Amino acid sequence: MPNPGFRILPFAKAPSPKLLKAFKGVVVAHLSDSMQRLPGGDGLNPMHKGGQMLGVALTVRVAPGDNLMVHKAIDIARPGDVIVVDAGGDLSQAIIGEIMSTSAAKRGVAGMVIDGAIRDSGALAQGRFPVYARGVTHRGPYKNGPGEINVPVSIGGMVVAPGDIMVGDDDGVIAVPQDIAEAVLAAARAKAKAEDAQLATIRKGGKVDRSWVDAALKAKGCEF
Repeated sequence: MPNPGFRILPFAKAPSPKLLKAFKGVVVAHLSDSMQRLPGGDGLNPMHKGGQMLGVALTVRVAPGDNLMVHKAIDIARPGDVIVVDAGGDLSQAIIGEIMSTSAAKRGVAGMVIDGAIRDSGALAQGRFPVYARGVTHRGPYKNGPGEINVPVSIGGMVVAPGDIMVGDDDGVIAVPQDIAEAVLAAARAKAKAEDAQLATIRKGGKVDRSWVDAALKAKGCEF
């Protein structure tokens, strides 16, 4: 009999290694722009030294302040998975710390995203293993459940489905659904190319068309 609240569902189909690799070096801001700036985990900040996070979403939903199912997720995670934890944004208890993140890294996990708190922040900040979280507390977690693995979750206002492509950098985290991944990637690359050209013009002292600013203000009835 199904037991909602205590479920571990099968893994979703992973994206091809070729598609996943294509996202290497693509910045989160360009991916966000390419999805009309609608998705994106708001308030989930990098807690590690820096560098891109790239992998496949292994989702976990837990009760605020409880990490029983996060331990199980680490045990079953595949190399290249990103463990994405919906902990309700609660900051009263830490969901992970140095021991759990080290265990995950040793299993080949590509990163952890915690919509909640972490602890051992000083140690995590010295490392390269990608950890994103909403905040920090010294208070440890409970291990009672409930919890579910490989279910859709919501982190920082962003829905993440099992198997989504997870990308993180210094700006935060974004999830790219597989069915639109190639289109989003192409748009992000075009965005990067256009911005690089604009920046090159600015740095060389060239003229950049700024007429759109006045046009936008006039369209809104601004007098100047």
